[in-house]
Amino acid sequence: MYGDLTGKVVLVTGGGSGIGRAAALAFARAGSRVIIAGIDEKGGSETAELIHAEDSAALSVHCDVSREDDVRALMELVRDKFGMLHAAFNNAGIEGYQAPAADITVAAWRHTLDVNITGAWLCMRYEIPLMLESGGGAIVNCASILGIVGFASSAAYAASKHALIGLTQTAALDYAAKGIRINAVCPGFIETPMLERAGVLSTPEARQALEALHPMNRLGLPAEVANAVVWLCTPGASFVTGVALPVDGGYLAR
Repeated sequence: MYGDLTGKVVLVTGGGSGIGRAAALAFARAGSRVIIAGIDEKGGSETAELIHAEDSAALSVHCDVSREDDVRALMELVRDKFGMLHAAFNNAGIEGYQAPAADITVAAWRHTLDVNITGAWLCMRYEIPLMLESGGGAIVNCASILGIVGFASSAAYAASKHALIGLTQTAALDYAAKGIRINAVCPGFIETPMLERAGVLSTPEARQALEALHPMNRLGLPAEVANAVVWLCTPGASFVTGVALPVDGGYLAR
């Protein structure tokens, strides 16, 4: 279904729930050995257990992607344990503080960008050398439709995701001739714990209004994003790099 990733070593950050968990499971089902990294240690362990239950290999590791020491230690562990890295899904992220742009505190702004953009860059900074040693690879960054358009009261989040698409496209150019493909996925509104925390599903009316923003008239599922992520890491996407791929039920087509 996804292409052959048998025996490949894949890193998924933010793999303790939602899209990250779905991607970790999808990579495992495609034959990969999966490292799940994030601050949600309980969720990461649960994801690893789900993979083990399907007789696949997985390892859960604590990592705060906004801290360089954590990311460096994570990649040292990957190098020591596996000796290689073939693919990575930089999915760890936060929804940020929901408020009009001028009402966001400096601390909230910095925290959102530290996790969502600096965290992804730090991961790439350490993933890329190991992929070069491994003979090439594929990286997918989790952006958002809000990396392409705006959304009220989401200035910090939207800014971080716009920046992430720019980083993805530029890094794709840097490494296109070196055997590393770098792409982004841009999910629409997906049924995840993050969306629940954002409070936009607080009433049936609010949910219906959010669903109606998508021409398919529903929210997306984590597995639907995971399918796109895994495909971007397979040989089937061998001529695809620098792309920001919407997985949005038609949201951006309007």
